[in-house]
Amino acid sequence: MRNWPTRPSRLLSLLQALFILLLLTLVGQDIWAQPRVQIPSSAGISGADNLITQGKELESRQQWSAAQNHYREALRQYPEHKDIQALLKTAGIHSDLARRYRDTSFLASLNLAQMDKARDSFAEVLLKIQTHHYEQPRWEAIARHGMRHFRIVLTDPLFLEHHQINPSSTTLKTFLDASDELIRTRQHTRRADLVETIVLIARNARDTIQLPISATLLEFTCGTVSAMDKYSCYLTPHQLDEMFSQIEGNFVGIGIELKTSVGQLEVIRVISGGPASEGGIQPGDLVLSVDGRTIPEITPDQAADMLRGPDGSQLRVTITRAGIPARTITMKRRRVEIPSIEDVRMIDRETGTGYLRITCFQKTTSRDLDDALWRLHRQGMKSLVIDIRDNPGGLLIGSVEVADRFLDHGTIVLTRGRSANEDIDYKAHELGTWNLPIVVLINGNSASASEIFAGAIGDHQRGHVVGRRSYGKGSVQGIFPLSNTSAGIRLTTARFYSPSGRAISNAGITPDVLVQVTKRPTSTGSASLADRLDPVLDAGLDILRESLAKP
Repeated sequence: MRNWPTRPSRLLSLLQALFILLLLTLVGQDIWAQPRVQIPSSAGISGADNLITQGKELESRQQWSAAQNHYREALRQYPEHKDIQALLKTAGIHSDLARRYRDTSFLASLNLAQMDKARDSFAEVLLKIQTHHYEQPRWEAIARHGMRHFRIVLTDPLFLEHHQINPSSTTLKTFLDASDELIRTRQHTRRADLVETIVLIARNARDTIQLPISATLLEFTCGTVSAMDKYSCYLTPHQLDEMFSQIEGNFVGIGIELKTSVGQLEVIRVISGGPASEGGIQPGDLVLSVDGRTIPEITPDQAADMLRGPDGSQLRVTITRAGIPARTITMKRRRVEIPSIEDVRMIDRETGTGYLRITCFQKTTSRDLDDALWRLHRQGMKSLVIDIRDNPGGLLIGSVEVADRFLDHGTIVLTRGRSANEDIDYKAHELGTWNLPIVVLINGNSASASEIFAGAIGDHQRGHVVGRRSYGKGSVQGIFPLSNTSAGIRLTTARFYSPSGRAISNAGITPDVLVQVTKRPTSTGSASLADRLDPVLDAGLDILRESLAKP
């Protein structure tokens, strides 16, 4: 995850006038927020049952984020296993709830929430679903999903403790049975029907288990959005800010990206020029404590959340790494620019081959790309490797603008939704096209906007796509602020297709040069050991050498 800002000031009227921001990210918080978990080698021997047992152990310790990542990896091995699918959904609900109830911005809005405002927010979310989601909503199914979500929430100790409720099993069963009966017997053909039913359930929850009405309505809001598809979700005020920060390419923090695992918080990236970089923090460091609160006294997710704060505020972080004693660094949070293009260099001066890595697609990416290309051009660039491995996506228009730098005509991507406003064919323009030979490197973590770029290059045979099949997220998300709260929702509004009409969703982009690799080495910015041990990059360089050798 990133160390994100508190909510920046912005004109509410501007947000409300905003129709849609086409933002492509991975499920939840994107790849950065949902790191992959290494499953023990014994899992392959014991099979799915052993994986389920391991997941249940994580659940028993309330380590829901780790359990969710574990089940996601298990599902890669057993994609049709129904029990693992169900466990992944349940762990996801608990994990999302834990994030919300440890998010100070959500807790503040929850404390201030009144019944009328919570009901109006729920109704507004249903209206946005009806207006913008790429599929026609089925209110009956949405009601049932919302109730399943609420049932799981009512088993979560964190939720029960926060609201100081502890209903007896008999009381809880009576309430849930009555709620199921309302869902089953009431008619839900309009969104207003669903609002009326959920308000009744919320009032019953207040009267029978002493749960505040606003808490019930907010949980049904979250459950309703997540019912639509695996990429749609409710966004707390902090999460909404994260989305806008990713689009803008800057945030307030100390300039690190983090990976959570069982009992650990690891630094996986340090932004150059940020407070963490200046303080000597490096990738691979483990965060031991934040402002004196140690892990496991607090969870890794809580520690990561504590890194947020206003511009100019001070914090203390204790870190360690292998072979080096722990040390505490005092830093001030400040606005950090996120470079979307890194590691720009001539990788083979003999053939004039340049290299650059696009880490994400944001508003500044096309401008950053222009700077990088001209820099390499002045160094004698004759061909180019574009590395989008582990790039989780970002802004749709950002990937379109990058593809436009290398295509002089034709379609870049097509988007198709339920509304005619979502049916857009993005075209290339001749002006500003770079005509040099290119190779694009992808892997299983190249997603959404990355797949738009790779698909356009591959379909037009503009260059070779090298590596492994991409993630397969072929959908467009819109970010919608809510009118009477600081929160928002992320909603899938369309699917996208490559220029040839190929659907990317669940299929991904298959490279025309497939290279199997067990683990990609981490580059330190030089062409040293990491390059020599990188078979995907080697394959790309071989293709460019052959291309340049042709008369």
